[in-house]
Amino acid sequence: MANYAVATVIVLSIILIGLLLIRPSITAAQGGKVVAFMAFFILPIVATVLGASIHLENSKSTQFCLSCHVMEAHGKSLYIDDPTYVPAAHFQNNRIPKERACFTCHTDYTMFGDVHGKIRGLQHIYVYYLKPPPAKLALYEPFKNRECLRCHANARSYEETTPHKEMKGQLTANEISCLTCHNKIHDVANIDKTKRWEGPGT
Repeated sequence: MANYAVATVIVLSIILIGLLLIRPSITAAQGGKVVAFMAFFILPIVATVLGASIHLENSKSTQFCLSCHVMEAHGKSLYIDDPTYVPAAHFQNNRIPKERACFTCHTDYTMFGDVHGKIRGLQHIYVYYLKPPPAKLALYEPFKNRECLRCHANARSYEETTPHKEMKGQLTANEISCLTCHNKIHDVANIDKTKRWEGPGT
């Protein structure tokens, strides 16, 4: 629906610009000036804002993240048939939305988390097209417990489990990383040696 709206605005702008090019005398009247202003300024701005919004929303999708070939192994890791692998267990058991798996865990959940995530995404595009990708992909900064606790805090399975109860303050303060214990992450280096889960959608 949103794509249809953008296309409609673009087509309308093109029609009006075409009309003005064929009959420039229209702009002599006040109404013609308004039409020209709409065609050359307002409608293109509306189309740009709508288009950018749609593309930003699409860039949150797992499909978008994995469309880059350097992320292919990370996508495969979501299907590792081993419940001790954190991303695979979360993805396969619907603990995160499958259509936004990457974005859910790899966005800093602050007021401007989405904005920071998008800026870093633009850096990825720059590297992808203008520089060779690094030999080993790494996060910009260490993974914070906040990304885990956003969902797990107050969950019975977390709150009543040892050693979570004993370490709750340290985990909340990020003094001890969740990844200290839950350390089987993507393991892309060994992805071809792991068994694959052949579930729905694979």
